[in-house]
Amino acid sequence: MRDSNFLKENNGRLMWHPMTSPQDSIENPPKIIVGSSGVRITDIDGHTVVDGVGGLWNVNLGYSCQPVKDAIADQLSRLPYYSTFRGASNDVAIELSYELGTFFAEDGILRSFFTSGGSDSVETSLRLARQYHKLRGEPGRVKFLSLKKGYHGTHFGGASVNGNANFRTAYEPLMPGCFHIPAPYTYRNPFNEDDPQKLAQLCVSALEDEIAFQGANTIAAMIMEPILGAGGVIPPHESFAPMVRDICDRNGILLITDEVITAYGRTGAWSGARLWGIKPDMMATAKAITNGYFPFGAVMLGEKMVEVFEGNPAAKIGHGYTYSGHPVGAAAALACLAETKRLNVIENSAARGDQMFAGCKALQEKYEIIGDVRGGHGLMTAIEMVSDRGSKKPIDAAIAATVQETAYEAGAMIRISGPNIILSPALVLTESDTAIILSALDAGFAATRKH
Repeated sequence: MRDSNFLKENNGRLMWHPMTSPQDSIENPPKIIVGSSGVRITDIDGHTVVDGVGGLWNVNLGYSCQPVKDAIADQLSRLPYYSTFRGASNDVAIELSYELGTFFAEDGILRSFFTSGGSDSVETSLRLARQYHKLRGEPGRVKFLSLKKGYHGTHFGGASVNGNANFRTAYEPLMPGCFHIPAPYTYRNPFNEDDPQKLAQLCVSALEDEIAFQGANTIAAMIMEPILGAGGVIPPHESFAPMVRDICDRNGILLITDEVITAYGRTGAWSGARLWGIKPDMMATAKAITNGYFPFGAVMLGEKMVEVFEGNPAAKIGHGYTYSGHPVGAAAALACLAETKRLNVIENSAARGDQMFAGCKALQEKYEIIGDVRGGHGLMTAIEMVSDRGSKKPIDAAIAATVQETAYEAGAMIRISGPNIILSPALVLTESDTAIILSALDAGFAATRKH
């Protein structure tokens, strides 16, 4: 490994980073993370902080989960790779499909299709949705509905159903036939409605209007996050998802829940679908399935999909990835799933999530810069910063950067996304770890008073 001077000199210069401009990486070199332990990360200068980001929503079990590391090492020594394309399989992928079916049985899940990550899982879901309707003799059902502010990865299909212009504009025109309805976002919505239940009904009415306008027989699926994550942690009213499920059923539209973030305990429930008491036709999962230790994902398939595809010789799936069902990824996922259940992380996720949410609400009372705090469902919390509470004008990017940098120096890595601070730490976070994150945020907000 090159020495630290070499790494610092070339940091931001030779590698293009996701979700930022190459020039920004040069002018504001990213933190160089070189070590980790538990829920903490260490940078190249030896500064250790609590990771309030959880890698990127995915390191649910922290950085020292030895059973997953051991499973990876063992599998690498036994079978480091083989394809699962037609005519071949591997033992660990078969076992994983069984375990996932058991884990998600309450969500109505019967089968798995393995991918390399979240964007792959979304892309697979969209493709299979169109194929499902063709196999049923409705080839005109090709359109997709989704929520504004929703995030569904970066592939062409996922970007097309994304509801945030930041992930769309530079790559347009995107896939045709994708339409977006207002999200149940109480702080900002076109209805100026701040009652969550009333807003849920208004958004559902907008969904029904869009279906009527497009024609139900032209729509393949509705895809949505049970709680919108990257868009700013936007939890809907508990009535919203069941109403969407009912509308999809009445109109012959598949419902895909994008659970890349919400599956495996993040919300304080084992899945976002289960949190709201619905059964999706497909679930796109990834991230925490391997605790971030190996790129892997799974599309979980419900009864409707199984009935149409299985026993039908015309239902050839002309889609897949070189690393679908990768044996090392499958081994990591098996170990991760076992450890996730053993630790029963949903209990700690709920408890620490309540602590985080309450702490952020207390900070809102203290600092005018905090316009809104969202959370209350496991370890998913967002703080939306404003320059003026009355007008809700978003904060200047330089001030947001001050909060982030000061918080880092005070002991916590946090993530800034537009005007939002998004907190998604490991589900094994302790009470004292949570207090450190809140204290670091306090320091960050206090530093903005100098502006």
